[in-house]
Amino acid sequence: MKLLRTLSTRRLIVLALAVLAVAVGGTAIAVAAGGGSGATPQPKPLAQVIHDALAAPDSAGITANVRFTNRLFPSGSLLGGNASALMSGATGRLWLTNDGRGRLELQSDAGDVQIVWNKDRVTAYDASSNTVYTLNLPASATESTSPTNGAAPSLTQIGDFLSNLGERADVSAAQPTDIAGRPAYNVRISPKHDGGLLGSAELAWDAEQGVPLRVAVYAQGSSKPVLELAATDISYGSVPASAVDVSPPAGAKTVDLSSAATPQNGSDKTNAATGLAAVQAAVDFPVVAPDTLVGLPRKDVRTVKGNNALVIYGQGLGAIVVVERKADATGTQQSGPMSALPSVSLDGLTGHELATQLGTAIEWQRNGVSFVLAGSLPPAAAESAARALK
Repeated sequence: MKLLRTLSTRRLIVLALAVLAVAVGGTAIAVAAGGGSGATPQPKPLAQVIHDALAAPDSAGITANVRFTNRLFPSGSLLGGNASALMSGATGRLWLTNDGRGRLELQSDAGDVQIVWNKDRVTAYDASSNTVYTLNLPASATESTSPTNGAAPSLTQIGDFLSNLGERADVSAAQPTDIAGRPAYNVRISPKHDGGLLGSAELAWDAEQGVPLRVAVYAQGSSKPVLELAATDISYGSVPASAVDVSPPAGAKTVDLSSAATPQNGSDKTNAATGLAAVQAAVDFPVVAPDTLVGLPRKDVRTVKGNNALVIYGQGLGAIVVVERKADATGTQQSGPMSALPSVSLDGLTGHELATQLGTAIEWQRNGVSFVLAGSLPPAAAESAARALK
């Protein structure tokens, strides 16, 4: 997207952190602070507000107090009594340097969550499980590849972007507000169709600095955000290296997410088998892919990660995704990624279900094939779709 490529590394990482935080729980997180008693900026057209934010000079660094709220899981029954700060919500602090390094610390009774990153790598330590998660980041394009050579896009370019976005989503005007004592603008975006359980998302940023201050995600019919991360206080200035150069404790379990995020040989999109016949010939189990599933047409079938089949029904956020693979030789699901989740009955079979306010995922086995079905739909609809895959 040309508009995003014009962002500085620092501002892009701040925005990506907000979006990534939202995704940690299953779909999204946000920065929540709400309006206060500070000054509010003058009303301006949305294109002008975006232009001003992208053209704002980078500060030497950012230090902020934040509050994270997670209402993703209804009643919190999944979380138990000692949930991670990422799952139960927390308060904490954020440090960000102007060279792309940062740290987000969330504190709760279950123990801190520390997320540390630079341009090449993200490391997250969850004290509740004494586990370190690492992820290598893809190489970033140099500023010289930007069509504007690092300059803010023109008002015409921004207007064209908003027009294209408006074909798929309802975009509000820039609403003047104040967040964390700073003058800010808030924008709400709602999908026009195929939105699944997603109601809307909000993003607010500092009117003078162009830094995101709040991002929130709402489920359909809810007036409270499902996930929200908010700056409650923020200051701009140099940040010492000691604030962002923090290592996880020795002896913690390490999980490398890079291998899971990197396609294996022969399993990337270029080399994947596509189409039902080609996929069936490429894998060693019977692929279940009816033409329609609970009224949604089959849109794609391809191999992923080697001997796995990916089937997509519908489109947009309202799509249903099914991943199929040959079941373990033992025929049990005790070691599956969702085996610890609540069980659900599927026509005599036992599956495991993750139900959230933004979507549902179910894992089960049938006739030697392991299935994972996920979509932005309520549990009853997901279970109906799973029962139909025979």
